[in-house]
Amino acid sequence: MSSVPSPALAHLLSHAERRLGLRMTAVLAEENCSLEQWRVMSVIADGKGHPMTEIADQVLMPAPSLTKLVDRMVADNLVYRRPDSADRRRVLLHLTARGRTLHQHAAHRLLTDQTRLLGAIDDQGDLVRLLARLTAALDQEPAHQAGDEPAEKILPVS
Repeated sequence: MSSVPSPALAHLLSHAERRLGLRMTAVLAEENCSLEQWRVMSVIADGKGHPMTEIADQVLMPAPSLTKLVDRMVADNLVYRRPDSADRRRVLLHLTARGRTLHQHAAHRLLTDQTRLLGAIDDQGDLVRLLARLTAALDQEPAHQAGDEPAEKILPVS
């Protein structure tokens, strides 16, 4: 057994997320699409129309930043806003035909790259399943309480 502590889970997940984000950014650049645009289009691709607050939660963006991004996407004819027929105070975001085409092309490229990446680690669906379970557990488990001692001390990796 090694005396060097293993990297913390948060560090590994953060590192993987950053590297995957850079990889996705490179793939999306081939379609002239940013990662943030992709995330917004992915939320609204179901065609139902979604309010900005829901999109902000899904794409993990502050509302003012999302508004600026969506304004640019409207100017680029990728999305449009429409009042909610059930509640005219709410505005729903939808893909334009151009946005739907971009989303489909980008989705194909990303799926091809993801398949190649998961094949390189010989994943059979375990990674996605385990990350979904981890996310669900994090949503249910309370944070570490003050005064509680963790079972094992994990040292930061430098």
